[in-house]
Amino acid sequence: MTTFPWLTLLWLLPAVGAVAVLAIPRAQPQVAKVLAVVVSAATLGIAVVLTVSFDPAGEEFQFVESHSWIESFGARYELGVDGIALVLVLLTTALLPLLMVAGWNDAGRDKSARVYVASMLLVEAMVLMSFCTLDILLFYVLFEAMLIPMYFLIGGFGGPGRAAAAVKFLLYNLVGGLVMLAAVIGLYVVTAQSDAFDSGTFGFRAIAAAAEAGELGVGQGVLNALFLGFMFAFAVKAPLWPFHTWLPDAAVESTPATAVLMMAVVDKVGTFAMLRYCLQLFPESSRYFAPVIITLAVIGIVYGAVLAIAQTDVMRLIAYTSISHFGFIILGIFVMNSQGQAGATLYMVNHGISTAALFLVAGFLVSRRGTRVISHYGGVQKVAPVMAGVFLIAGLATLSLPGLAPFVSEFLVLIGTFAQYHVAALVAATALVLSAIYILWLYQRVMTGPHRVENEGMKDLAPRELVVMAPLVALLIILGVYPAPLLDIVTPAVQTTITAVDTDTGGQ
Repeated sequence: MTTFPWLTLLWLLPAVGAVAVLAIPRAQPQVAKVLAVVVSAATLGIAVVLTVSFDPAGEEFQFVESHSWIESFGARYELGVDGIALVLVLLTTALLPLLMVAGWNDAGRDKSARVYVASMLLVEAMVLMSFCTLDILLFYVLFEAMLIPMYFLIGGFGGPGRAAAAVKFLLYNLVGGLVMLAAVIGLYVVTAQSDAFDSGTFGFRAIAAAAEAGELGVGQGVLNALFLGFMFAFAVKAPLWPFHTWLPDAAVESTPATAVLMMAVVDKVGTFAMLRYCLQLFPESSRYFAPVIITLAVIGIVYGAVLAIAQTDVMRLIAYTSISHFGFIILGIFVMNSQGQAGATLYMVNHGISTAALFLVAGFLVSRRGTRVISHYGGVQKVAPVMAGVFLIAGLATLSLPGLAPFVSEFLVLIGTFAQYHVAALVAATALVLSAIYILWLYQRVMTGPHRVENEGMKDLAPRELVVMAPLVALLIILGVYPAPLLDIVTPAVQTTITAVDTDTGGQ
């Protein structure tokens, strides 16, 4: 099991699948879609094999592969997963087949459908590889490269403002990536000059071990600057307030499947990288800047929730809820205790599932009426009761109702925050009330009330749509009642991160 290159197969399958999809004749877009679903389902199968074979009590990084890449620069093709990476791999591979089915008609029935599904497979391949890589230079390459297919997904398919939204998405993330590139180069120079290394290296494990031991051999001011370079790029990707302004436009103008791919999968690369690279490569800097980052996260939590309440566009409302949720994730990461970080990791998974459920069912609703304006709806539950029920469950999950998956993760984040930052926890907790307002008010305006004439004849969820929504609803309920399997995988990796920053005051 350890000698087979499972992680290479994990990302290579969707990458080769994307090429195969593009090779299908233009006159057969339906065949391309079927192939894309099959490839993404097979990738999920590999992720399940990895999960079953993973030993939470074993070595920190498992299924490790290491080969020379750019030997003169000390860069290697090195892959491995810990518990944090593994649950995000599961999230990504579980969502992609559902997004393929959900977006079945998004690209139409012409030749553009091939480009659409191939781009989604390319994004999947790059995201999976970014979760698995243990080489910082390789991570940076993937961090930037995934912007290209995402740009085409946003700008080529979706609403009338998609071109401008795609450019804004690309510019924001490119600026963050360029700053990170400077930090990556700076870190390489530090390792080349350090007595802890024979030569410069991009190896994450070696640099993290030297950082934990205080052997990098440079002043804290240099390390702080490098930390800020990494953190800035990840804050844009995540996104963290005030670097969030590209997200609502990109989410609204994209197709629902693309928006979910961006918010539930691609943006998680940013929060994952905070846990892996910011905290473990720069432990002292992470502690030094934690109060500032926590302040920005709390502002984002409240800001996203308040703006969600004010929205008249159903898709934009859901996009602003994600800004609030990303604030919770980043808050959990930087309170730097095991409850907060376990909650943050679990929150990444649960947010992906709940956002996918809510955004997709809202997309199915909008596709029937052709409008995103909330006031144009009303009484939908009378003509589409199943859709209304799914919408309610997804909405209740978004506001972290006990018994549904996000509750456990949000509870852990707040407990971890309160242990060290009382005021931040109290302010963040106001989002519990605000989220109830924006979700329940949205449901009331859209699904209840007098039946509008314009909604007559609206069809309930079709079989294809039920195939998408049923697994998401099931996961929200199962992980809400029994989150232990994921926590068992995540907790050892979280404890390792806590040890690296040496600030765990509460335990798990």
